Amino acid sequence: MIDVAVLGRVGIDLYPNQLRTPLREVRTYTRFVGGFAGNVATGLVRLGLTPAIVSRVGRDPHGDFVRDFLSGEGVDVRFLAVDDRLRTPPTFCEVWPPDRFPLLFYRYPTAPDWQLAPGDFDLDEVAAAPFLLATGTGLAQSPSRETTLGALEAHEHTTIFDLDWRPTLWEQPDEYSELAQAAVRHAGVVIGNEEEVQTAAGDPQTLLDLGVSTLVLKRGEHGVVLFHEGAQVDVPPHPVEVVNGLGAGDAFIAAFVHSLHTGGSLEEAARRGSVAGAMVASQLACSEAMPSLAELEAELR
Repeated sequence: MIDVAVLGRVGIDLYPNQLRTPLREVRTYTRFVGGFAGNVATGLVRLGLTPAIVSRVGRDPHGDFVRDFLSGEGVDVRFLAVDDRLRTPPTFCEVWPPDRFPLLFYRYPTAPDWQLAPGDFDLDEVAAAPFLLATGTGLAQSPSRETTLGALEAHEHTTIFDLDWRPTLWEQPDEYSELAQAAVRHAGVVIGNEEEVQTAAGDPQTLLDLGVSTLVLKRGEHGVVLFHEGAQVDVPPHPVEVVNGLGAGDAFIAAFVHSLHTGGSLEEAARRGSVAGAMVASQLACSEAMPSLAELEAELR
C-alpha cells in the first residue's frame, strides 16, 4: 500500500552551472528531475515513506530519465502515465542568491501532466492512501483540473493542497482564485506563502472559513505560521546561506507529511519541514538535494 499519492507537475529542470548569470549567457546546465510531484515524491521516499507519483511524462528520452530516476529512488511509478503525443517539458532558471530565481517554463500550449485523466491511475487506491497531495498548478488546464478536483473530493484521509500560484502558467489567471477555493474545500491542510494566500482568498481567515482545519502560512526568512482550531503558532526559520530557493517548498512538504505520518504534531511537522526546506535551499538541485532521514535528523540536532 502506498503511503502518499502525489499529483502534479513533473518534468526536467535545467539548472545553470554558472550562477549569477543571465540565461542568455549561460553555456552549460545540469539536468535534474523537477516539478512539485517529482521533487516531493523524491523527498518522501528518502525519508522512508512509499509515495506514488500520479502524473504524466512524454514518450521521449527526458521522460525515460524522469521515470528511471524516480523508480531508482524507490518511488512507485505505476501511475506515472506516458503521453504518446506530448513531450516531457523542460524548465530553465537563473540563480541569483539569495532571493531571485526566475523560471522559464516550456509548457505551451500544454504539457503531459496537464493531460492527466482519471484513467491514468487507480482512483480507489489513491483515495485509500493515508495522504494525498495536490497543487494549484494542476488546476491551470483541463483535464488535469477536473482530475485533481475529483481526486481531492474522493480522498478518504488527509488531503494537503499546496496553493502553488504561478501566474505565468495560467492562460486565464483570474480563474485561479475560484478554482483554488474549490480545491481548498476538499483539503484538510492548505499550504502557501503570503502572496499565494492573498491571491487565493485575500487573507488567511477567508481560507479557514472555507472549512480548512489547518493552514500553513510560509513566510520565508520569517518562518512559518500555523493556523489550527482557532490557534495561531509561530514556527521560527532555520537560517542557512541560500544557493537556490526553488526546491525549499517541496522539501518542506515532504518533511511535513513524513512527520505527520509518524505521529508528530503539526508544530513539529512544520519545524521539520522548515529545516528540510533550508537544507535544499542551500544547494543548487531540488530533487537530488532532498535530505535523507538521517541527514534531516542530523541537521535537527
